[in-house]
Amino acid sequence: MCLIVVGWRVDPDFPLVVAANRDEFHARPTAVATFWADAPGVIAGRDLEAGGTWLGITRGGRFAAVTNVREPGAAKGLYSRGRLTQAFLEGRQSAADHVGRIEMGEYSGFNLLVGDGQSLWYCSNRGTKPLELAPGVYGLSNHLLDSPWPKLLTARQRFSQALTHLPDREPLFGILADDEIVPDSELPDSGIPLDWERRLSAIFVRAEGYGTRASTVVVQAADGSINFEERSFGPGGAATQSSLISTGV
Repeated sequence: MCLIVVGWRVDPDFPLVVAANRDEFHARPTAVATFWADAPGVIAGRDLEAGGTWLGITRGGRFAAVTNVREPGAAKGLYSRGRLTQAFLEGRQSAADHVGRIEMGEYSGFNLLVGDGQSLWYCSNRGTKPLELAPGVYGLSNHLLDSPWPKLLTARQRFSQALTHLPDREPLFGILADDEIVPDSELPDSGIPLDWERRLSAIFVRAEGYGTRASTVVVQAADGSINFEERSFGPGGAATQSSLISTGV
């Protein structure tokens, strides 16, 4: 997943709101979001290569999402980063306990968000200690929390505006569908070739063999009910399917 914007306790009627794009190689096998057969309380897509997930939530409101840190040439970690989210979604420990027990050196560079309904935590194994987040709007791409990459700044600003239209989710999907390329003068220097820096500067990514595979919007209401909507895409950004999963209190 390469872009996540989260509203945490910004609107009292909707304490958790998430808009996220997962960017991945199209050849990587993936299962679309649903309730997991082996963990029936979990709603998430699944990486069929390594078995974990990039983003999910449970009926009880446990939330987790992960992005990688862009660091070309870095050694590969012992475990898939999707294991971090899966372990939290399937577990019972608090968000604070979970981030405090991660063996950071066992994974490639990651950003992790976990929430247990009472608190929302961010952690990374790249130069920052775990942080409990105050109410607000936060964004992650492939650097640290709220790094001022152009697409993240744009998404976060538009997300704040879209919150005023809830429970309508379409403005959030509109943000995730933005495929505008950032001008060269505004591109970050993340160590990848310029042509790829350009392609990945868009919120919605289209590239040869790679791109945005899923756009996901999660809205949790104050009564605990959840709407989890996922829209999937194939090569070239062609829409393939969509699903809406709703839970009651």
